[in-house]
Amino acid sequence: MATDNPTPAAKQQQPGPAAFKLTIFEQENFQGRCHELTEPCPNLQGAGLDRVGSILIFCGPWVGYEREGCKGEQFILEKGEYPRWDSWTNSRRSDSLFSFRPIKVDSQDHKIVLYENPGYAGKKIEIVDDDVPSFYAHGYQEKVSSVRVHGGTWVGYQYPGYRGYQYLLEKGEYKDPAEFGAQTPQIQSVRRVRDLQWHQKGAFHTPS
Repeated sequence: MATDNPTPAAKQQQPGPAAFKLTIFEQENFQGRCHELTEPCPNLQGAGLDRVGSILIFCGPWVGYEREGCKGEQFILEKGEYPRWDSWTNSRRSDSLFSFRPIKVDSQDHKIVLYENPGYAGKKIEIVDDDVPSFYAHGYQEKVSSVRVHGGTWVGYQYPGYRGYQYLLEKGEYKDPAEFGAQTPQIQSVRRVRDLQWHQKGAFHTPS
């Protein structure tokens, strides 16, 4: 679970509020070799680390990818502590984190529209300034094949309860699933990405 309570060592290293900063550790529970990032990293192996065991996010948010060059499965990381793989995902491929980039959140207003068919067609669900743990509970049971993000930055999840594959949805248009990184047209929950500029808590707590 990500928390808002960094370790004492983490507290001493925190930079100013406008910066991006994370530290990656090779072993779980913030042990072993580590590497600090303050800017995009397209290839973590180039920094001398072979695997990611735990992560401290001092200032964010960030997105990590399973392959170098910011490709493959996505993992959204907000301010807090991630002591092992199951604190940032329920995918057992999470040791394969090889690239990272910071996420710019430039608005406190959030609006997203998700469509059943490619090209913004078919049934749709519109969400404004809210997190939705289950589309089914809102009466939407269709697939999601295209998305328009009118404001804010969001994370879409494959399953209800913020589970399964994660898809970063920044402001803009995604005319088919491939454009937001999905192999199948399935999103069943979404939440807003928090940033300390707008959201003082700054961290997402994984549902138990």
